[in-house]
Amino acid sequence: MSTIEDPVGPAATPLEHKPSALVKLSYSLGQAAQSGGFDAAIAFIFFYYSAVLGLSGALVGAALAVSLAFDAVVDPVVGSWSDNIKSRLGRRLPLMIVAAPLIAISVGLLFSPPPDLGQMALFGWLAVMSVAARSFISLFNVPYIALGAEMASDYAGRTSVVVYRALAGICAGVAINAVGYSIFFADGALQRPEGYPGFGWFVAALLMVCMTLCCLGVRRYAAALPQPDQVPHAMWKRLPGEVAEIFANRSFRVLFISAVVVFIAIGLNASLNNHAFIFVWRLKSEQLQFIGYAYLFGILLGVMGAPMLQKAMEKKNIVLIGFVMLIGNWVVLQTLMLMGVYIPVGDAALLPMEINSFTAGIGVGLVSVAYPSMMGDAADEHEHLFGRRREGLYFSGLGFAGKAATGLGVMVAGVALDLIRFPEDVGRVVGADLPADVQFRLVLIWGPVAAIISLVAMAIFAAYRITRARHDEITRALRSRPARG
Repeated sequence: MSTIEDPVGPAATPLEHKPSALVKLSYSLGQAAQSGGFDAAIAFIFFYYSAVLGLSGALVGAALAVSLAFDAVVDPVVGSWSDNIKSRLGRRLPLMIVAAPLIAISVGLLFSPPPDLGQMALFGWLAVMSVAARSFISLFNVPYIALGAEMASDYAGRTSVVVYRALAGICAGVAINAVGYSIFFADGALQRPEGYPGFGWFVAALLMVCMTLCCLGVRRYAAALPQPDQVPHAMWKRLPGEVAEIFANRSFRVLFISAVVVFIAIGLNASLNNHAFIFVWRLKSEQLQFIGYAYLFGILLGVMGAPMLQKAMEKKNIVLIGFVMLIGNWVVLQTLMLMGVYIPVGDAALLPMEINSFTAGIGVGLVSVAYPSMMGDAADEHEHLFGRRREGLYFSGLGFAGKAATGLGVMVAGVALDLIRFPEDVGRVVGADLPADVQFRLVLIWGPVAAIISLVAMAIFAAYRITRARHDEITRALRSRPARG
């Protein structure tokens, strides 16, 4: 292994003292913006607009994918902006405070289209509101994740912060699924439009409370973190160079590209979950919450297990284990069904689906802890190589990969629904039969196709090279240089 060269000039380093448990707990509540506002809501949105409101699958996918063009600009701009703000609240918190109410409003409106819109008007509403929701979540989430990376500078301590954040995200997901399926979508209401606006505004209120408590809880700690030097150039002049700089780091490239590929698979699979559960496995809408609970409980075990595994192995190996478990969720039951070997339906399908989702949840839990922690390690390597901290841009890259690729997955799912000729009139009919050939193609895309895409992500990710020993060398080098004021 090569030795560490002398650093390329001074840079700000994270605080040496560790945040208290109360600060980490308050900070973790901000994860509701991503886990609740985007991750939990997007599956409902795809089913709502395609199966319930009758918008063409291709138009639903296209509307959700429109926001990709905006994310391509918004995420790096927010990242650079967040890296270079100087204020009495620090460089991260001002953007989070501005974003919180905008997220709540846009999420509520996303679930509340005006009645009796035609296809193109409904497409326009979905496109505009999804762009708004994604953009405002970026405005909050990019500085939020970067703030988490600054809370700890050591290899294991950074994982602790991620665990707090992941646990809060699980709680947000449980709350949203429990209220959604038990109250707003009980007794077949998932296939009726009346419950969706109320559900959307409930989600909006929950996110607003969580984001407000987060900002209040971390305000003193965030204000005390090192702030950047004044930047001599306007953002539009410096941003292209900053983006080129982070892509010059091989570790960032590997993490970013592998994240894009795996999130395409996740977006494709997640978008079709409700279609498969209701029209293939014949589950009732109120039963779907138990599949969600199994998934979230699996994530909880994965999140709690990741720090313990990290004591015995590298973060990279933890992510690879997570990938394998996630892929297993997409191929085992689906392949048995496609071969005609095992096709449980109705109540008999609930337990197999719970086990399947529980396994996937463990894998996602492992990845959701180790992967952001690795991105923080790569940001440390970047400071060593280039002399400036770029957490905002690094985590804007991770956020963009997640949202953009998931959006691509949603678009693929929408086009796939049209290609397999999913009936437009079946969505609102509780207990409707789906033709056997359509079921076959739906399951093929929902499972094995997503798994193949994930195998590509695993192959790319295998090239990641920052080990515990390498990060220790980088940390020693960074601590030996004078801090930037």
